[in-house]
Amino acid sequence: MARVVKRSGRNFGFGRQLSYAGPQALKDLFGDGHFGTVKAHSDRWQAFVHWCRSDEGPGLNDARQIDREILMRYAAHMREQVDQGNVGIATAQNRLSSVNRTMAELRGDQYVKIPSPSKALGLQRSCVRSEAPQGQDRVQVELIAQALSERQQPRVSAIVLLVRETGMRLREAILADLPRLQREAQRLGKINIQDGTKGGRSGASAPRWITVSDQVRGALDRACEASPSGSRNLLASNESYKDFMQAVVRPARDILHEQGLKGFHELRAAYACERYEQLTGFLAPVNDGRGHREDRRLDQLARQQISHELGHNRIDVVSAYIGGRR
Repeated sequence: MARVVKRSGRNFGFGRQLSYAGPQALKDLFGDGHFGTVKAHSDRWQAFVHWCRSDEGPGLNDARQIDREILMRYAAHMREQVDQGNVGIATAQNRLSSVNRTMAELRGDQYVKIPSPSKALGLQRSCVRSEAPQGQDRVQVELIAQALSERQQPRVSAIVLLVRETGMRLREAILADLPRLQREAQRLGKINIQDGTKGGRSGASAPRWITVSDQVRGALDRACEASPSGSRNLLASNESYKDFMQAVVRPARDILHEQGLKGFHELRAAYACERYEQLTGFLAPVNDGRGHREDRRLDQLARQQISHELGHNRIDVVSAYIGGRR
């Protein structure tokens, strides 16, 4: 039988830790049964808690502080995860639905929720790119980088070039060990993307080498110039990743939009499309290429290589960057 909760105090009376309070509220909701349902909702709630405590999240541990704005930020985060191929659309929608369910039980009402998970994500259950990515034209990218520099955003300008020329994620570009990459570029003619990568994919066990071109060298040079004094990356010595995202990157997104660029992920997709053409001799499918129909094996090999260079373990994710195989 569910216990009576007064919903006063931290986490509405369900405990001091956000990670504990959510599952407790769900157990009260479902009583002694529905163990699978409770576990599924609890696992998805833990993903939300992890985000809350992360550099990108609000840094809270009390459900009373969660408002609709925070939930919509989480929805935007999940949309980004889908765009990057880290989770599927169904997984993202389920996570948002579970957060709604758990918040309703914690609060005892439905005043704070994501109105529609599917609409919040703005996605259908398909993750195959159908529109050519922005940023394929290097002239456009250089103009964007120049506009950022002129608006006192040299570090974000450097990020734009790093992402476009190496396929790095935003976090990877910010935390890249620039002196190491410069040494590798000079001595080896290739660089190993290791800093800021997804958990478990860094170090010697997961090398991720990118061939150095003149454009890559130029991007590294710009990043080194923009790097604060005494730093090995694009963060100042007294600056956290979270502070940099909030105080520097977030305002710079408005400049990106003014310049006609949706976001940094478009630049990763542009990199992937260019690599596909280099590896196969055909335009990427999303650019109306036909290589995926004329030589399926070559298409498969190219997708495997691009998946590796982008830091993914799944070849199917590449369709979100270059288009499908049909």
